[in-house]
Amino acid sequence: HTAGTPHAAATCNETWPTQPLSSEFSLGVLVLLAFLMVLLCVVTILGNILVILAFVMDRNLRHRCNYFFLNLAVSDFAVGVFCMPLYIPYSLTGKWHLGRGICKLWLVMDYLLCTASVFNIVLISYDRFLSVTKAVSTLPAIQMVAIWVFAFLLYCPAILFWEHLAGHSVVAADQCYAEFFDNWYFLLCASTLEFFVPLLLVSYFNMHIFHNIQRRQRRGSVQGCEPARSSTACPGGFVACQGQGSKLQRDKKAAKSLAIIVCVFAICWAPYSLLMIIRGGTCVHNFLYEATFWLLWINSSLNPFLYPLCHVKFRMAFLKILCPKKFATLRSGSF
Repeated sequence: HTAGTPHAAATCNETWPTQPLSSEFSLGVLVLLAFLMVLLCVVTILGNILVILAFVMDRNLRHRCNYFFLNLAVSDFAVGVFCMPLYIPYSLTGKWHLGRGICKLWLVMDYLLCTASVFNIVLISYDRFLSVTKAVSTLPAIQMVAIWVFAFLLYCPAILFWEHLAGHSVVAADQCYAEFFDNWYFLLCASTLEFFVPLLLVSYFNMHIFHNIQRRQRRGSVQGCEPARSSTACPGGFVACQGQGSKLQRDKKAAKSLAIIVCVFAICWAPYSLLMIIRGGTCVHNFLYEATFWLLWINSSLNPFLYPLCHVKFRMAFLKILCPKKFATLRSGSF
């Protein structure tokens, strides 16, 4: 999490010399970095607003499983609105000027939103796993609330009460990072629960989804369709062949789209999570930290673009909002 970063040129266990980006790069490079940071912030906000508007305006998206994508968009939108803008000046100057209260709020929000985003991806994978392999549905409202509760409990109590339990604060007045940032054992446990366990779960769900689809494909090609025995048979004298085939195709598309989202998640989160574990006995340059922190937030900006890439309904909903005339033309041409 970006909000857990002391600015250090070489971060070695308990040594935290303040060394902002402004002292490492020329003015031209700093202006370019600032522009890229602001651009990423704007893209994250606009992209996730588009997802939220799509749910409001298009009833076709209000399917049970799609609400998990809405939950993900809300957390990613809040990252762009709150977390990124407050961090940009801190990242460039190495000084926190907004006071201890705003610092605590920012830390809580950043850790909460990033963790909720990860848990949402796990929940989306789990929902697709149940839908494809078990043909059962889940209760989205309860699970969506549970995600935020678990995300809050993982980091936020430590952010709020660590210095009180320790009896003192290790964070300088002009800095803003979590008190537990130099506690390797806590970071190892938290990173395991926040990244490595979710990564194992989504990998397990995806492997079973693909295995289930392959088994159904082989079974369909070997067995073919059964002769009709009831009035529910499809034309041509075979039971429900069209329905089985269409569901199999839908599941294949859903599995591919889910695999893309999960792979992007792993690529964006793995560098930071690994860095937090190896830093216990290794000096790590501050710029490397900055790059991995921003990579976490890039995940929040990429998710809205993965929806239309992977889901036709999202693509049509976005087209309806951005290009209503073209949408009307396509819709009229389909009838």
